[in-house]
Amino acid sequence: MAEPNYGELIPKGGGDPIPLLKKSLLVGRRESCDIVLRFPNVSAHHCQLTINGGYWYVKDLNSRNGVKVGGHRITEKRLDPGDELSIARHEYEVQYSPLELGAVGPPPVEDLSSNIFSKSLLERAGLTRSGEEAQRPGVRDSHTRYDVYNNEAGQIRDPNKPV
Repeated sequence: MAEPNYGELIPKGGGDPIPLLKKSLLVGRRESCDIVLRFPNVSAHHCQLTINGGYWYVKDLNSRNGVKVGGHRITEKRLDPGDELSIARHEYEVQYSPLELGAVGPPPVEDLSSNIFSKSLLERAGLTRSGEEAQRPGVRDSHTRYDVYNNEAGQIRDPNKPV
């Protein structure tokens, strides 16, 4: 009896296709994953692929180097046939037939509310930095104001004063 085949990931730039043999697949670097990607920039448990309503969905499992669909970083997204899926810069074309997987009618509308509130409006507009960037030591915020009357923090350097 042949193994069920729910589609495949075709590596961009060549390589063997990766068959999607289960309705839920864990992708990562660990040998315990359903799809093992032996690359140092792939997290141990990088992302989860699942079928829902005849369509594949990908969910980033807080990986270090992220997941992108169509060049956009995502936390969770539907994968349509022909979409480009990037797992830590390793690119694959998603191939499957929604009809064979039980899809009926047009694709479901994606619930974007989970991503809408993941960043502040100012962050999404590019006017502030994310929390991780803002907390890096030694990185000065471009909006920091110097107090010319108080130089205790060493904010102002006198070029005539020896170091």
